[in-house]
Amino acid sequence: MFKALSGKYDQGPAHLTIYAGVGGEDAKDWANMLFRMYFKYVQKRGWKVVATEDRGMEIRGDFTYGTLKNEMGVHRLVRISPFSAKKLRHTSFALVEVVPIFQDIEHRDVVIPPEDLKIETSRSSGPGGQNVNKRETAVRIVHLPTGIAAASQSERSQPQNKEKAMSLLKSKLKTLMIAGQKKELSELRTKVKPEWGSQIRSYVLNPYKKVKDHRTGAESSQPDKVLEGDLDKFIEAELQL
Repeated sequence: MFKALSGKYDQGPAHLTIYAGVGGEDAKDWANMLFRMYFKYVQKRGWKVVATEDRGMEIRGDFTYGTLKNEMGVHRLVRISPFSAKKLRHTSFALVEVVPIFQDIEHRDVVIPPEDLKIETSRSSGPGGQNVNKRETAVRIVHLPTGIAAASQSERSQPQNKEKAMSLLKSKLKTLMIAGQKKELSELRTKVKPEWGSQIRSYVLNPYKKVKDHRTGAESSQPDKVLEGDLDKFIEAELQL
Protein backbone atom coordinates (compact mmCIF):
# COMPACT_ATOMS: atom_id res chain seq x y z
CA MET A 1 0.00 0.00 0.00
CA PHE A 2 1.21 3.52 -0.76
CA LYS A 3 2.04 5.59 2.33
CA ALA A 4 -0.26 8.25 0.87
CA LEU A 5 -3.24 5.94 1.46
CA SER A 6 -2.99 6.18 5.25
CA GLY A 7 -5.39 9.09 5.74
CA LYS A 8 -8.39 8.79 8.06
CA TYR A 9 -10.93 8.53 5.23
CA ASP A 10 -8.74 7.06 2.48
CA GLN A 11 -10.18 3.54 2.71
CA GLY A 12 -13.76 4.71 2.26
CA PRO A 13 -16.03 5.67 -0.64
CA ALA A 14 -15.87 8.92 -2.57
CA HIS A 15 -18.08 11.26 -4.54
CA LEU A 16 -16.61 12.82 -7.69
CA THR A 17 -18.19 15.76 -9.53
CA ILE A 18 -17.09 17.64 -12.65
CA TYR A 19 -17.88 21.36 -13.07
CA ALA A 20 -17.49 23.13 -16.41
CA GLY A 21 -15.36 26.26 -16.26
CA VAL A 22 -14.83 29.11 -18.67
CA GLY A 23 -15.16 28.21 -22.33
CA GLY A 24 -18.87 27.98 -23.18
CA GLU A 25 -19.94 24.86 -25.08
CA ASP A 26 -16.33 23.68 -25.27
CA ALA A 27 -16.06 23.71 -21.47
CA LYS A 28 -19.33 21.78 -21.07
CA ASP A 29 -18.11 19.21 -23.58
CA TRP A 30 -14.77 18.98 -21.76
CA ALA A 31 -16.58 18.38 -18.46
CA ASN A 32 -18.54 15.56 -20.11
CA MET A 33 -15.30 14.07 -21.48
CA LEU A 34 -13.77 14.09 -18.01
CA PHE A 35 -16.87 12.47 -16.56
CA ARG A 36 -16.59 9.62 -19.07
CA MET A 37 -12.84 9.32 -18.42
CA TYR A 38 -13.28 8.84 -14.68
CA PHE A 39 -16.30 6.58 -15.12
CA LYS A 40 -14.23 4.28 -17.36
CA TYR A 41 -11.27 4.40 -14.96
CA VAL A 42 -13.48 3.40 -12.05
CA GLN A 43 -15.02 0.55 -14.04
CA LYS A 44 -11.57 -0.73 -14.99
CA ARG A 45 -10.64 -0.79 -11.30
CA GLY A 46 -13.66 -2.96 -10.60
CA TRP A 47 -15.17 -0.44 -8.19
CA LYS A 48 -18.91 0.09 -7.91
CA VAL A 49 -20.03 3.37 -9.49
CA VAL A 50 -23.41 5.08 -9.73
CA ALA A 51 -24.10 8.33 -11.59
CA THR A 52 -25.80 10.51 -8.98
CA GLU A 53 -26.31 13.68 -11.01
CA ASP A 54 -25.24 15.34 -14.22
CA ARG A 55 -21.44 14.84 -14.18
CA GLY A 56 -21.44 13.39 -10.67
CA MET A 57 -20.76 9.85 -9.45
CA GLU A 58 -20.66 7.88 -6.22
CA ILE A 59 -17.77 5.40 -6.08
CA ARG A 60 -17.35 2.51 -3.67
CA GLY A 61 -14.44 0.11 -3.38
CA ASP A 62 -11.15 -0.33 -1.53
CA PHE A 63 -9.36 2.99 -0.97
CA THR A 64 -11.51 4.89 -3.46
CA TYR A 65 -11.20 8.27 -1.74
CA GLY A 66 -7.49 7.88 -1.04
CA THR A 67 -6.83 6.90 -4.65
CA LEU A 68 -8.86 9.69 -6.24
CA LYS A 69 -8.49 12.62 -3.83
CA ASN A 70 -5.45 14.05 -5.61
CA GLU A 71 -7.41 14.30 -8.86
CA MET A 72 -9.23 17.25 -7.32
CA GLY A 73 -8.39 20.49 -9.08
CA VAL A 74 -8.58 22.31 -12.40
CA HIS A 75 -8.00 20.29 -15.59
CA ARG A 76 -7.17 22.09 -18.86
CA LEU A 77 -7.91 20.96 -22.43
CA VAL A 78 -6.34 22.40 -25.60
CA ARG A 79 -7.81 21.27 -28.93
CA ILE A 80 -9.37 22.34 -32.21
CA SER A 81 -12.87 23.27 -31.10
CA PRO A 82 -15.61 21.08 -32.62
CA PHE A 83 -17.91 24.06 -32.03
CA SER A 84 -15.81 26.50 -34.09
CA ALA A 85 -16.80 26.91 -37.74
CA LYS A 86 -13.30 28.30 -38.39
CA LYS A 87 -11.65 25.28 -36.72
CA LEU A 88 -9.82 27.44 -34.20
CA ARG A 89 -7.78 26.07 -31.32
CA HIS A 90 -9.58 26.50 -28.01
CA THR A 91 -8.63 26.14 -24.35
CA SER A 92 -11.24 24.84 -21.90
CA PHE A 93 -11.21 24.35 -18.14
CA ALA A 94 -13.12 22.04 -15.81
CA LEU A 95 -12.96 21.52 -12.06
CA VAL A 96 -12.82 18.02 -10.61
CA GLU A 97 -14.19 17.82 -7.05
CA VAL A 98 -13.57 14.72 -4.91
CA VAL A 99 -14.96 14.35 -1.37
CA PRO A 100 -15.19 11.39 0.98
CA ILE A 101 -18.65 9.98 1.67
CA PHE A 102 -18.98 10.16 5.44
CA GLN A 103 -21.13 7.88 7.55
CA ASP A 104 -24.12 9.57 9.18
CA ILE A 105 -22.38 9.61 12.56
CA GLU A 106 -19.65 11.80 11.03
CA HIS A 107 -22.30 14.39 10.12
CA ARG A 108 -23.36 15.03 13.71
CA ASP A 109 -21.33 18.27 13.92
CA VAL A 110 -22.81 19.57 10.64
CA VAL A 111 -26.08 21.18 11.74
CA ILE A 112 -27.51 23.42 9.02
CA PRO A 113 -30.24 25.99 9.81
CA PRO A 114 -33.13 25.59 7.32
CA GLU A 115 -32.89 29.28 6.35
CA ASP A 116 -29.34 28.62 5.08
CA LEU A 117 -30.61 26.16 2.47
CA LYS A 118 -32.06 26.64 -1.00
CA ILE A 119 -33.75 23.50 -2.33
CA GLU A 120 -34.45 23.13 -6.06
CA THR A 121 -36.19 20.29 -7.89
CA SER A 122 -36.03 19.33 -11.56
CA ARG A 123 -36.51 16.43 -13.92
CA SER A 124 -33.86 13.76 -13.64
CA SER A 125 -31.49 13.52 -16.58
CA GLY A 126 -28.67 11.27 -17.70
CA PRO A 127 -24.96 12.19 -17.74
CA GLY A 128 -24.40 15.03 -20.19
CA GLY A 129 -27.88 16.45 -19.70
CA GLN A 130 -30.01 13.91 -21.57
CA ASN A 131 -33.51 13.96 -20.08
CA VAL A 132 -34.68 10.56 -18.89
CA ASN A 133 -37.49 11.38 -16.47
CA LYS A 134 -40.63 13.47 -16.89
CA ARG A 135 -41.19 13.88 -13.14
CA GLU A 136 -39.34 16.37 -10.95
CA THR A 137 -37.49 13.80 -8.87
CA ALA A 138 -34.01 15.36 -9.05
CA VAL A 139 -33.01 17.54 -6.09
CA ARG A 140 -30.29 20.18 -5.76
CA ILE A 141 -29.52 21.81 -2.41
CA VAL A 142 -27.41 24.95 -2.03
CA HIS A 143 -25.81 26.04 1.23
CA LEU A 144 -26.31 29.81 0.88
CA PRO A 145 -23.53 31.08 3.20
CA THR A 146 -20.82 29.25 1.23
CA GLY A 147 -22.38 28.60 -2.17
CA ILE A 148 -21.61 24.87 -1.82
CA ALA A 149 -24.19 22.74 -3.65
CA ALA A 150 -25.04 19.05 -3.86
CA ALA A 151 -27.50 17.21 -6.08
CA SER A 152 -28.95 13.76 -6.58
CA GLN A 153 -31.08 12.21 -9.29
CA SER A 154 -30.12 8.54 -8.98
CA GLU A 155 -33.02 7.57 -6.72
CA ARG A 156 -36.61 6.92 -7.84
CA SER A 157 -38.35 9.46 -5.62
CA GLN A 158 -37.85 13.09 -4.70
CA PRO A 159 -37.62 12.39 -0.92
CA GLN A 160 -34.89 9.79 -1.53
CA ASN A 161 -32.94 12.17 -3.73
CA LYS A 162 -33.37 14.97 -1.18
CA GLU A 163 -31.95 12.74 1.55
CA LYS A 164 -29.01 11.73 -0.63
CA ALA A 165 -28.30 15.32 -1.71
CA MET A 166 -28.40 16.48 1.92
CA SER A 167 -25.97 13.75 2.96
CA LEU A 168 -23.61 14.73 0.15
CA LEU A 169 -23.89 18.42 1.03
CA LYS A 170 -22.92 17.66 4.61
CA SER A 171 -19.96 15.61 3.38
CA LYS A 172 -18.79 18.54 1.25
CA LEU A 173 -19.18 21.00 4.13
CA LYS A 174 -17.40 18.67 6.55
CA THR A 175 -14.54 18.26 4.08
CA LEU A 176 -14.29 22.06 3.89
CA MET A 177 -14.33 22.32 7.68
CA ILE A 178 -11.53 19.77 7.98
CA ALA A 179 -9.44 21.52 5.31
CA GLY A 180 -9.90 24.88 7.03
CA GLN A 181 -9.56 23.43 10.53
CA LYS A 182 -12.96 24.80 11.49
CA LYS A 183 -14.88 23.34 14.42
CA GLU A 184 -18.20 25.01 13.70
CA LEU A 185 -20.16 25.22 10.45
CA SER A 186 -20.94 28.86 11.24
CA GLU A 187 -17.24 29.67 10.68
CA LEU A 188 -17.65 28.95 6.96
CA ARG A 189 -18.98 32.25 5.70
CA THR A 190 -16.86 32.85 2.59
CA LYS A 191 -18.30 32.21 -0.84
CA VAL A 192 -16.43 29.32 -2.38
CA LYS A 193 -15.65 29.76 -6.08
CA PRO A 194 -13.46 27.70 -8.38
CA GLU A 195 -10.31 29.48 -9.48
CA TRP A 196 -9.69 28.76 -13.14
CA GLY A 197 -6.18 28.87 -14.55
CA SER A 198 -4.35 27.10 -11.73
CA GLN A 199 -4.58 23.77 -13.55
CA ILE A 200 -3.09 20.62 -12.08
CA ARG A 201 -3.05 18.78 -15.42
CA SER A 202 -3.15 19.72 -19.10
CA TYR A 203 -4.52 17.61 -21.93
CA VAL A 204 -3.24 18.86 -25.29
CA LEU A 205 -4.76 17.41 -28.47
CA ASN A 206 -3.47 20.08 -30.86
CA PRO A 207 -0.91 21.17 -32.16
CA TYR A 208 0.73 18.12 -30.56
CA LYS A 209 -0.55 15.30 -28.34
CA LYS A 210 0.42 15.25 -24.67
CA VAL A 211 -1.06 14.93 -21.20
CA LYS A 212 1.10 16.44 -18.46
CA ASP A 213 0.57 16.63 -14.72
CA HIS A 214 2.04 19.90 -13.49
CA ARG A 215 2.59 18.63 -9.94
CA THR A 216 4.33 15.32 -10.54
CA GLY A 217 5.75 15.82 -14.04
CA ALA A 218 4.07 12.60 -15.21
CA GLU A 219 3.40 12.66 -18.95
CA SER A 220 1.73 10.65 -21.70
CA SER A 221 1.94 11.13 -25.46
CA GLN A 222 -1.31 9.19 -25.87
CA PRO A 223 -4.11 11.48 -24.65
CA ASP A 224 -6.73 9.33 -26.40
CA LYS A 225 -5.86 6.41 -24.10
CA VAL A 226 -5.83 8.66 -21.04
CA LEU A 227 -9.30 9.94 -21.92
CA GLU A 228 -10.43 6.30 -22.16
CA GLY A 229 -9.59 5.88 -18.48
CA ASP A 230 -5.89 4.98 -18.63
CA LEU A 231 -4.97 7.05 -15.55
CA ASP A 232 -2.74 4.63 -13.63
CA LYS A 233 0.53 6.44 -14.45
CA PHE A 234 -0.81 9.76 -13.17
CA ILE A 235 -2.53 8.46 -10.05
CA GLU A 236 0.44 6.32 -9.00
CA ALA A 237 2.73 9.35 -9.42
CA GLU A 238 0.43 11.37 -7.16
CA LEU A 239 0.47 8.67 -4.49
CA GLN A 240 4.26 8.69 -4.43
CA LEU A 241 4.52 12.40 -3.61
